[in-house]
Amino acid sequence: MVHKYILFGYNIAIDVESGAVHILSDVAYKMLDYIDLMLKESDTLPKDCPMDMRYQLAKYDGSEVNGAYAEILELYEKNMLFSKPFDIDGMEPDTFGQVPIKAMCLHISHDCNMACKYCFAGKGNFGIDKGEKYMSEETGIKAIEFLLKNSAGRKNLEVDFFGGEPLLNFETVKNIVAKTRESEKEKNKNVRFTLTTNGTLLDDEKIAYINENISNIVLSLDGLQTTNDNMRTYGDGESGVYADIVPLYKKLVESRGDKDYYVRGTFTRNNLNFAKDAIHIAELGFKNVSIEPVVAEEEDGYSIRKQDLPIVFREYELLAREIIRKKRRDDDSLNFFHFNIDLDGGPCVYKRVKGCGAGCEYVAVTPDGDIYPCHQFVGNSEYKLGNVLSEDINKKLMSQFYQNNIMSNEYCKDCWVKYFCGGGCVANNVKFNKDIYTPYEIACEMEKKRIECAVAIKIATEMTD
Repeated sequence: MVHKYILFGYNIAIDVESGAVHILSDVAYKMLDYIDLMLKESDTLPKDCPMDMRYQLAKYDGSEVNGAYAEILELYEKNMLFSKPFDIDGMEPDTFGQVPIKAMCLHISHDCNMACKYCFAGKGNFGIDKGEKYMSEETGIKAIEFLLKNSAGRKNLEVDFFGGEPLLNFETVKNIVAKTRESEKEKNKNVRFTLTTNGTLLDDEKIAYINENISNIVLSLDGLQTTNDNMRTYGDGESGVYADIVPLYKKLVESRGDKDYYVRGTFTRNNLNFAKDAIHIAELGFKNVSIEPVVAEEEDGYSIRKQDLPIVFREYELLAREIIRKKRRDDDSLNFFHFNIDLDGGPCVYKRVKGCGAGCEYVAVTPDGDIYPCHQFVGNSEYKLGNVLSEDINKKLMSQFYQNNIMSNEYCKDCWVKYFCGGGCVANNVKFNKDIYTPYEIACEMEKKRIECAVAIKIATEMTD
């Protein structure tokens, strides 16, 4: 399978199975269509360009046609164009207990001091708690023990402190980290902590602790002050937070050194021109930026709809052009999360086939210890996997998540972007299509555009003069 497209003046072809990327002449780009048809009828290509293909490409010089065909034939024979699919049968076991858990989202707080209008978590409590609910140190340690026990041979593990707002339960965060540092040594493990925060409760003490103990921090900010404060407000639903959090974010990042961070925003139908918001965040001094599309029902006025996609695609292209412009000037001040791809190596085939691993390699734990496939499933009792306090686990359900991969899913196996996206977000699939197997079409289309832009950035800044 080959995906071809034109962007920023480049004729680009991506060989799906090998991952090879090619920049083509006009005649070679056109020729791919005819070769694709030929290979559907035969699994070999002739040594010389067929006469009917020369006839179809008669407007081009004959030597140019022959040269393009010879180059494509060589790439085909090297398995770099129209390469054969991977055979993943037997690569990994498919039962829980053999598939190790490698990452956990700890819902340290089902409470929040903000009232963001697009919040998928029901203003912090995920619709399952009456009032605020905080994870106890005991439950947090049990969750860590569950992770260590079920991580099998994996040494490097990930734990994300999530909410609600995790800083509302900060002492418990610190206690869990301290206890984990003791227990991980005994188990020969290395736990890497992330914390996701709205930033409003940061102070010098918390900033110092985070920068010393938290490997990655995700800071919520939607972009320009008008954009941010339209959707992200304090609990009164009126007062925006931009002016309060930006100085705190700057203090944290400036004192963080080379440790990881991301400033993470959300764009909605209210700010489809989100490229300017991403650029604004970078201009504030925050290099690592992620602007995610809102996930909301169509009846919500701010939800992204199919008719909005051309505008969204345009914004991704504007953002990609800005990154190209910067990189050509040796300016790396804008690192956009969704444009980060590795064309030289990247994840192994198994990782690309499985995707995020929600429900088998990755789980979320609530303040009560309940286990869900990921943070976006929390509150959906149909997908509750068990509880860390009792260590009960629904192995059958976890196995279903494991077996749902891009090679077994009929919607994904013939999609050109499958190895980049890993099948997309199963929580979105359930939200919009009521099962884990049917992809959320709008998200699929946006991912395709992001990958097209990401590859074009690589070509424009690394693969050409």
